[in-house]
Amino acid sequence: MTRANTKSPELLDLVAAAHLESDEVLARLGSTNAGLSEADAVDRLQRIGPNAVHTHSVTIIDVLWRQLRNPLLLLLLLAAAVSGFTGDPTDAIIIGIIVVLSVGLGVVNEYRAELAAAALHSRIRHQAVVEREGRRQRLNVVDLVPGDVVLLSVGDLVPADVRLLTTNQLECDEAILTGEAIPVSKTARPCSATALAELDSCALMGTVVHEGSGRAVVVATGPRTSFGAIAAGLSERPAVTAFEKGLRDFSTLLVRVAAVLCTGILVINVAFHRPLIDAVLFSLAIAVGITPEMMPAIVTASLSSGARELAKRRVLVKRLVTIEDLGNIELLFTDKTGTLTEGAVSFDRALGPDGAASGAALIFGLLCNEATMTDAGAVGGNALDQALLAAPDAGTLVDRGALAEYERVGTVPFDHERRLASVATR
Repeated sequence: MTRANTKSPELLDLVAAAHLESDEVLARLGSTNAGLSEADAVDRLQRIGPNAVHTHSVTIIDVLWRQLRNPLLLLLLLAAAVSGFTGDPTDAIIIGIIVVLSVGLGVVNEYRAELAAAALHSRIRHQAVVEREGRRQRLNVVDLVPGDVVLLSVGDLVPADVRLLTTNQLECDEAILTGEAIPVSKTARPCSATALAELDSCALMGTVVHEGSGRAVVVATGPRTSFGAIAAGLSERPAVTAFEKGLRDFSTLLVRVAAVLCTGILVINVAFHRPLIDAVLFSLAIAVGITPEMMPAIVTASLSSGARELAKRRVLVKRLVTIEDLGNIELLFTDKTGTLTEGAVSFDRALGPDGAASGAALIFGLLCNEATMTDAGAVGGNALDQALLAAPDAGTLVDRGALAEYERVGTVPFDHERRLASVATR
C-alpha cells in the first residue's frame, strides 16, 4: 500500500470539489479510492484538529463575572462600604446580604442551565463507517480528517462536508441547514452550482441520509464545514438584550446622579467652611440614600421565576436576561420548516390545472403512489406519497370506492433523472 500525498488537504473548497470529477477530488485531497493510510490519518488529525464544531465548557467564574458586570451592583457595594465606614454596620450588612442573594440566585440559575446544556452536549456521540487502506471500520466522527472515505446509508448523520464518489438512489434531508422538509436527491456527477443548498454532488455535515446509500470523501471537517460555521457564530459572545441594555443604562444613570450630587454637596459644604470629614460623610450618605438596594434582588427573583415557568414547558433558558425579551414576543415569523416545526410534509388540498379544487387530481395522486396504509400510519414511498395517503380526503375517497374502478397495470418508480413517478391504469 502506497502512502497518499498529504499536501494541504484542508485547503480544498467544497464548492470547488463539487465542480471536479471524483478522481480529481481524491487526487487534490491526497487520498485514494481505498481511503487514507493510518499514518496519513494520524498526521492530518494532528495538523488539522478533531472533527468537532464546538467544545462546550462550563466555568462558574464566567457565570459569576456575567452577574457582576452591572453598574448598580457596584454602586450597592460602594454603598455598603460607605455604611460600614460611617459606623452603620447594620445597613452595610443588609446591603451586602441583598447583593449576595441577588448575585447568588443569578449564578445558581444560569450555572444549572449551563450544566444541563453541557450534559446534553456530552451525550452526543456519533460514529461513521470509514475505509482506510481498503478496510472498513467504525470511527468516532471527531477522528475524521479530509481525505477519509466514508460510507453513507439510510439513517446516517453525514459526519462532515463530503464530495460523493458513488450513489445509489441517495437522498439527504437537509432541513437542519436549508429548512426544506423534502429530501434532496444526490448524484456523484460534478455540478455547476455555487450555492451550498444546490450542490447535488456533495453532502453537508449534520444532514441525514433519508434514502439510498453512497460513498464519499471528506472535504472539510470541524469549523471549516457549513454546519461548523453556523455553530461558531452561535458560540460567540451573545448580543446585549434590550432589557439588559435598559437595566445597565438605568444603573449608569444612578451612578452618574450619585456622583454629581456627592460632588455638588461636597463642594457646597467646603465653600461654607464646614468640616471636611462631615461634608464627605454627608455626601456619601446621600449616595447611599438614592441607591435602590432591593432592585437587583427583585429583578433577579422575577427573571428566575420566569425561567422556572419556562422550564416546566421544557424550555431551557441559559441567560436570565433573555426572559424579558421572550416575554415581549407577540408574533413570531420563521421560514425554518423542519427545524422549528415538525419537519414533515402534510397534504392541504388538491388543485386541477386551472387552479381550482379537484378531486380527480387527488385520485391520480393516490393511484401514482408507492406508500401503503397500515395501522401505524402510511409507510413506504417518499414523503409526498405518505402525505397524500394520510390525508383525510384520501381516506374518504378510499371508503367510497373511488379507486376501485382503476386497475394499475404498470408502474415506473420515481427516477432521479425524470424527477417523477409514472403509473398506467385501465
